[in-house]
Amino acid sequence: MSSGRIPLRVAVIDTDSGFIRVLSNRMDSADWQYRILASGVPPEDLVAMKVNAVLLDPDVIGEGGWEYLERVCGLLPDLGVVVCANGATVSQRVRGLRIGADDWINKPCHPEEVIARIEAVVRRRRRHSGSQEAGPLVVGEVEIRPDQFQAFIAGQSLDLTRREFELLQLLGQNEGKVLDREAIYQRVWGYAMAHGDRSVDVFIRKLRTKLEKRSPDYTYIHTHFGVGYRFAAESPMSAADAATEVGSDRATDDAGAEAPGVPV
Repeated sequence: MSSGRIPLRVAVIDTDSGFIRVLSNRMDSADWQYRILASGVPPEDLVAMKVNAVLLDPDVIGEGGWEYLERVCGLLPDLGVVVCANGATVSQRVRGLRIGADDWINKPCHPEEVIARIEAVVRRRRRHSGSQEAGPLVVGEVEIRPDQFQAFIAGQSLDLTRREFELLQLLGQNEGKVLDREAIYQRVWGYAMAHGDRSVDVFIRKLRTKLEKRSPDYTYIHTHFGVGYRFAAESPMSAADAATEVGSDRATDDAGAEAPGVPV
């Protein structure tokens, strides 16, 4: 077994014989157990296989490939899902990730990269599975339920995508702490953030909108410009009061020290 690698159980849904042959050699070297499937199987069968991850090409499924991907992601929240397909456009990759895929790899690709990405996805899945035992987390009016991969306000689900939930859970578990964008990306997406990637900011904006629409009495996600984000339930009124106090302190210069800025 390769140094530092954890043996995994993987289902591969693909019919590219050359790709499968080389990938199988890599998985054998990593001491993984795997099943090669020439078509989509019911999600329940994946449960029976006890796999940690599935690597699939939606084109192999046929006309219902996208619907199949959505079913797998929706019914099996603990399963790592990596899409590996030929010639996907940006819109197709975005669609797959929004449906709930953990990662997307365009063919042709190096099998070693495929192995590394599957490992990253499974590590993240295992972290989330372990955190479920801690029970719900409540911040302000938000109740975060790891066991359901959802968050609730006044008993109503926020209807989060899996990625949005993972982001909210990470922020909630680090309530009051400033997390930089690179750390967020590493822990939610599972690998290093590429230069210029704005995924964290995009998902933060979506999550912030959903939270503030359903819980308007609080501001939850606070931006620290040039650094990252902090999660805390703060009343807009109290934030305004704090800003007034800061302005007063600076005007009178009572403390003789620079007052901290107020994050937005």
